[in-house]
Amino acid sequence: MARADLDALLVTAHGHLRYLTGYDGLGGYFMPFPLILAPGRAGTYVVREYEVNGVRAESCIDEIVAYAQQQDFAKICADVLRRYGLESGRVGFELGCWNLAPADVRALQAELPNMKVADATRLVPSVSVVKSELEIKAMRDAMAMTDVAVRTFLGVLRDGVTEAEVAAAIHGEVRKADGDDVRLFSLSFGERTKLPHGRPTRHPIRNNEPAMIEVGGAKYAYAAGLVRSAVLGRHTETESLHGLAERALEAALAAIKPGITAGEVDAAGRKVIEQSGFAEVFRHRTGYQSGINWGERGNLSLEPGAVDLLQAGMTLHIPFILFSESGYLFGCSENILVTNSGAEILSRTPHTLNRA
Repeated sequence: MARADLDALLVTAHGHLRYLTGYDGLGGYFMPFPLILAPGRAGTYVVREYEVNGVRAESCIDEIVAYAQQQDFAKICADVLRRYGLESGRVGFELGCWNLAPADVRALQAELPNMKVADATRLVPSVSVVKSELEIKAMRDAMAMTDVAVRTFLGVLRDGVTEAEVAAAIHGEVRKADGDDVRLFSLSFGERTKLPHGRPTRHPIRNNEPAMIEVGGAKYAYAAGLVRSAVLGRHTETESLHGLAERALEAALAAIKPGITAGEVDAAGRKVIEQSGFAEVFRHRTGYQSGINWGERGNLSLEPGAVDLLQAGMTLHIPFILFSESGYLFGCSENILVTNSGAEILSRTPHTLNRA
């Protein structure tokens, strides 16, 4: 906050709130729940009255101020800022994140016309991207459950099994392994692998069809996502696509070290794809920070031109999911820890193509 020249910070993104307080933020799904931070003061949580007991039970914040209805938010929040002597201060808002509407900011500005609004979207992520030893252990434990999920996915693939049956098997095996949670962002077979974030249905896989999963185990809400792909029999189009994804992923991993920019990592993987003559198959960023929740707008992003410097202790998810000419989505990823000697892969399941 001192480097950003802020007198106060209003944190509203759910992932950032959970990181700072322990509360998952779900009570704020249609009203802002700002955590107000000012140097020299304990934090103050401004929340809906209905959620006070939940916030008190799950968060580490002692001072909680409640408001009843959405139209009350701006007045109550402004009263707290006045009490802190911040009515004319420079206050940071997470303007580029979820859970803060332009109307909320305008309403606060109407209550505090001398308040200076600053964009602090990247402030909390700049801290949370570098993990403590305790957080790194949580990521390792989360990845252990991700690996259970991936091994289950590969182990039950057979002609006629449905996406829903595989999903049920995954949840069952993770529970047996005493896992906290597993999140399926995508599980799709055959033609349905053309759908981004395809959720499991009763659709079966048949011989000579592809299958792809994006899944993350979780520990204390720290999620470790992973993309893995398989082919039941042979499927030339997606097999070729996966080979390119592997080469791009490995180039990005080789580039990772402290001091390199996020944009340089993106460029390393992207160069492999561009040199293949099929630049159009890659339609997203190279990766993003991992940790609390799966992702949050405003977090560190490995994308073209990004200038954030990598540091030891960062954890990153690096997915290369490519589009074939006929629309299949296929690829692989790794969730890694940045160390002084490069990228440490957290998973124990290889990112090579699996053939069943």
